[in-house]
Amino acid sequence: MNDPVSSAPPPAESPAARRGVLLGAGALALLAGAGLAWRRYQLEAASPEAAALLWQQEVLTPSGAHMPLVSLRGRPLLVNFWATWCPPCVKEMPELDAFAKAHSAQGWQVLGLAVDQAEAVKQFLAHTPVSFPIGIVGVEGLALVRALGNPSGGLPFSVLLDGKGRIRQQKMGATTAAELGLWAAGLR
Repeated sequence: MNDPVSSAPPPAESPAARRGVLLGAGALALLAGAGLAWRRYQLEAASPEAAALLWQQEVLTPSGAHMPLVSLRGRPLLVNFWATWCPPCVKEMPELDAFAKAHSAQGWQVLGLAVDQAEAVKQFLAHTPVSFPIGIVGVEGLALVRALGNPSGGLPFSVLLDGKGRIRQQKMGATTAAELGLWAAGLR
């Protein structure tokens, strides 16, 4: 025998229950997105081969001269990858310049490597000059950024090398004067 089919409509979901389900789904999506972003922007330890790759580079300066990076080896070096179109990069340039000026007497060097076009870099430096050398690596420089432990290629990206050419610190995102001071103190 067949059961009679009920023609009664299913119970209606309350607006509060529907809101709870939507809020829960939204919270899960937010957590998943945050987790993926956190993983994506994590730095990896750079291998000794990555430091060797850096020292093998020869870059062009904004004036068109060739600058072999190995010429900077032997003293502590802060390498900052930046671009003129990157607001945090532009914001930290005066702090990097102040660090270079304050620590050059102790043997420190700062090098800016622009992941940008030469003309844009020249125009930027005309308005915001810095005392440290700038090299232009263009978009191809992102391969070096990734090799140095920044798989996402995000900018700004800074790498601190000691006097023996070994990578001691890495940071994606703008540095602060206090942070740079701690890095300098750590290599004394």
